[in-house]
Amino acid sequence: MKPADILIALLVAIIWGLAFVASRIALDELSPELMTAMRFTIAAVPCLFIPKPKVAWSLLIAISFTLFLGQFLSQAYGIAHGVPVGLTSVVVQSQALFTIGLAAIVFGERPTPLQTLGIVIAAAGLLMICGTVGYDFSVGAFAVLMISPASFAVGNLLLRSACGAPMFDLFAWLCLASAVPLFALALIANGPAATWASLTHMSLTSALCMLMLGAISTSIAYWLWGRLLRDYPAAQVVPFALLVPFVGSAASSIVFGERFGPLRLAGMLTVIGGIAVMVLARRPQALQKTA
Repeated sequence: MKPADILIALLVAIIWGLAFVASRIALDELSPELMTAMRFTIAAVPCLFIPKPKVAWSLLIAISFTLFLGQFLSQAYGIAHGVPVGLTSVVVQSQALFTIGLAAIVFGERPTPLQTLGIVIAAAGLLMICGTVGYDFSVGAFAVLMISPASFAVGNLLLRSACGAPMFDLFAWLCLASAVPLFALALIANGPAATWASLTHMSLTSALCMLMLGAISTSIAYWLWGRLLRDYPAAQVVPFALLVPFVGSAASSIVFGERFGPLRLAGMLTVIGGIAVMVLARRPQALQKTA
């Protein structure tokens, strides 16, 4: 990779790691539904100037509801109900485990032995983390959070069907497809009066966090990441995503004073280690079809 593109990859990983902290701050004033809706509304502003890509509405909505709505709403719910930011950033990255598993089931892509080892390691790490659930946050909050990597994985696979669309245009319209139902959900869950009060009484700090989440973390960072994946093999680009949990955990430790017990810390490191093994392994081969 060119030095400039390496710096871009590092910048994206840092932005995504800090986004977890920004989400936690914004959730002090906004409900998970409203915060997620605002995130995608800001990121969808380019739709005013760019046409919808040539992707069927059914596919666009399916990708949007999994890759964006499902992933980020469950993240926001988990954080709002006490799941530590650093732990959340690790759990979300376990999407690699779900993506490989679903690809094996849906597309017949057989994981390589090294990828299988990575799956076992990451799964062991998640089980270690599960052993710490119930002390500082509920089992229910953690269960909802686990929807995030699963939804992320489904969205990854669906995104393959729209690979020919312009990346920036596609992600802007994906954000729009999520923003509309999320605002409707916020109105139903919180009521029109409470939703309006949250919007009109938002502090400058929360407003800046929302700008960071919508314009920088979602719109710009996803576009830069997509450009890197377009210009370089995935094996060169994807490993940079391993930095996201480290940035998220370090930032949450500094900002919120988060500390992790030995078992949870060991589980988080084990998950990251398993993900590293998976993403650095060779691409899985498709299963041969039998007659």
